[in-house]
Amino acid sequence: MKFGVVIFPGSNCDRDMLDALQYDLNQEVVPLWHKSEDISAFTTEDCIVLPGGFSYGDYLRCGAIARFSPVMKQVIEFANNGGKVYGVCNGFQILCESGLLPGALLRNERQQYICKNIFIKPDGFYREQLKEDPERFQEVYKIPIAHGEGRFYANPQTLEELKENGQILFRYCDAAGNETPESNPNGAIDNIAGICNAGRNVFGMMPHPERACSAVLGNEDGKKILTSLLMARQLVS
Repeated sequence: MKFGVVIFPGSNCDRDMLDALQYDLNQEVVPLWHKSEDISAFTTEDCIVLPGGFSYGDYLRCGAIARFSPVMKQVIEFANNGGKVYGVCNGFQILCESGLLPGALLRNERQQYICKNIFIKPDGFYREQLKEDPERFQEVYKIPIAHGEGRFYANPQTLEELKENGQILFRYCDAAGNETPESNPNGAIDNIAGICNAGRNVFGMMPHPERACSAVLGNEDGKKILTSLLMARQLVS
């Protein structure tokens, strides 16, 4: 399995993601410039990553311009053919703008940029995956966030479909795993921090697990997330 990390003008977390995957998770990683129109070197066994940052300066809406980058035509085709695509923060916004994920990321509830550690816990997507290890399903992860437009929103019908299909990846919570208004940093509907598509091969989340993958940084919770989400069938040391 190898990873391609797309770099847009304005990306500022691409190097974080490259380093986390290559050095902390021992994976093969290839940088992909946004003008690339050929990702044929990647198969459906691989994963394309859209990192965080401020693609194209976040003009119009976050991710609205990046969605039309040449590489995104290939990424959409890759996803539609069953390849894994993973978006973090701005990458999540781009996935929603491109229609690969439902819903939208709106301005934070208090209209302020937020940069701090928060807590999230697994939700519907993990129920089947972790049913034989229920204690892991109750795990709480401390992960950094850094965004001004991270408030996930979906209309009532879409929200109900996400719940019924087990497409919610993570919800914001407190350190004990309780979902409360206080533990929701941006006002996201139903405390949703990340979702996947119905095919379970496209994943998006606002928190930054790549910033919590090293013992040197005092936090390896992100390493657990990347491993369970993207490399569940691989042995990652």
